[in-house]
Amino acid sequence: VQLQASGGGLVQAGGSLRLSCAASGRTFSSYSLAWFRQGPGKEREFVAAVRSSGGYTYYTDSVKGRFTIFKDNAKNTLYLQMNSLKAEDTAVYYCAAGRPILSEIQRSTAYFYWGQGTLVTVSS
Repeated sequence: VQLQASGGGLVQAGGSLRLSCAASGRTFSSYSLAWFRQGPGKEREFVAAVRSSGGYTYYTDSVKGRFTIFKDNAKNTLYLQMNSLKAEDTAVYYCAAGRPILSEIQRSTAYFYWGQGTLVTVSS
């Protein structure tokens, strides 16, 4: 699976952005998909995930109620709708695909495939 992330940019605090992650390969729907991010001087952290089975979604606490992860299997595309953006959301955002067990869904090491990252900058 090859992943291509896009949609990043500069936005003011309180604004919105939608990130996209286009995937190649016919097995897109069989993977759990996630977004991670890495802010300046920080380690990569989990943002959100959607499981391949059942479509259950998971979020890190800091984005709950503001971000929504969803996918379109027909278009082989993963999305991250980000609303009410804050300066602390500034980061490079990466999409990832894998088959993690539930207890590992927030671990970056559980994902096999990664997009190249797209930069989101939120000005305060």
